[in-house]
Amino acid sequence: MDLNEVMAVNLRRIRHGKKLTQEELAHRTGLSTRHIGAIERAEMSATLTVLGQISEALDIDPREFLANTSPT
Repeated sequence: MDLNEVMAVNLRRIRHGKKLTQEELAHRTGLSTRHIGAIERAEMSATLTVLGQISEALDIDPREFLANTSPT
């Protein structure tokens, strides 16, 4: 799994865990729902600035996006 896919899986998992819709996360970050969706589908790479916005909106450490949660 490449880093975009790891980021996508973790973002979706964290967002669902906080019971937020893509629309709610988009509102909190100032990003578009389309942008959030593209990141979650690994169609678009998130810049460091965007990662910061999302992690702040979710109240998490940005490193959580890159944690590989698949079995080794």
